[in-house]
This record gives sequence, structure tokens and C-alpha cells, in this order.
Amino acid sequence: MPKLLQSVLDLERCPHCSVDKPGLVFRYQQNFSDFESRATFWRVYSCTRCCGMVAAQAAGWDQEVMAYYPNKSVQVSSDIPERARVFLLQALESTRAPVGAIMLAASAVDAMLKAKNLKTGSLNDRIKSAAANHLITPEMADWAHDIRLDANDQRHADESAPLPAVGDAQKVIEFALALAQFMFVLPARVQRGRQSAQQGTVAP
Repeated sequence: MPKLLQSVLDLERCPHCSVDKPGLVFRYQQNFSDFESRATFWRVYSCTRCCGMVAAQAAGWDQEVMAYYPNKSVQVSSDIPERARVFLLQALESTRAPVGAIMLAASAVDAMLKAKNLKTGSLNDRIKSAAANHLITPEMADWAHDIRLDANDQRHADESAPLPAVGDAQKVIEFALALAQFMFVLPARVQRGRQSAQQGTVAP
């Protein structure tokens, strides 16, 4: 975590606009004490690009930040196949460029299906095969088709399709993350849990 400095808050990305290495400059500070007289120190910063405000908390001035708000960081599990994981990470990093983010998220979906040996035909075919083989639920298949169509609109520069907004990209990324959880992260966690139970240890 960065330190609670009276200059800038050194975060990797702005939690509002996702710009890399944001200029989060100091605006305001205040310290409070709770009912047990324990002090907490707060500083508020604003992004020089989007003007979004970030509040950060520490145990003392210029100490290491304990928490900051909003905190929209998303962890992408190492249980996800490497190619799909890279696409997901890049989609998350480019949310403010929604056309690219949608295409990256759709590529992550495609890579996940291929990792399950669904490699023939189009993405549409692979989605249908995943549902038929019970790798995903029918509801997830319907959702995946919507993602595929959104990505096709951008990939083929369809003049009749409206340009996507940041919210549209976030919805596509949300699906890709949910699919990754369903197909890879949860099964891996269950497997580790079973192994730990057999060995009498605690699963990560």
C-alpha cells in the first residue's frame, strides 16, 4: 500500500477512470477518534484526469495506507488459463476504452472455451457445445451469445450498431469474470478443498 502523503496518493490506477499511474493530488485532511480514543487519519485526493475523489485512511500522517475508497480492484485468479487471464487483465485495464475492452473480454471467453477443448467452429458453435456438454448453464449460454454479438459489432465496425459506453464494457467483463469463476476458479477451489480434507490441512 502507498503512504498517506500530503502531496499525492500513489495508486496504480484511478478507481474512477482506470487511467494508469493517476495524478491523485491532495485536497483535504482530517483525523478522528473513535469511542475508545483510537485515532484514524484521513486524506482526500482527486484525480487530475477525471476529478474523481479518493479517500484514504492510515494510522497516522504519512503512514502506510490501511484502506482507500472507492476501491474497485478486481483480482484475476491464477486458476484461469494463462491466455484467458491475460485477456481479462487487459480488458479490466482498458475499461475506459469500451470498444477494446469488449473485444478483449470476448477473446477471454473464447480462450476459456478453447481451454475446455471446444476448438472447432465459430465462437457461437463453441458456446452451444459448452451448453450441450453442461460446461455452462443454458442461462450462461444465452448471456454468452449477447457478449459474442456485442464483440462482433465492434470487430466488424457495424455502422448500424451504437458505440458502446463504459457501462457496456463493464457488463461484458462481468460476464467473462463470472464464466471464469464457474468454469475454472470454483472447480479448482473445490479440488483443493477435497485434497486438504484428505490431508487434514486448510485449503487456500
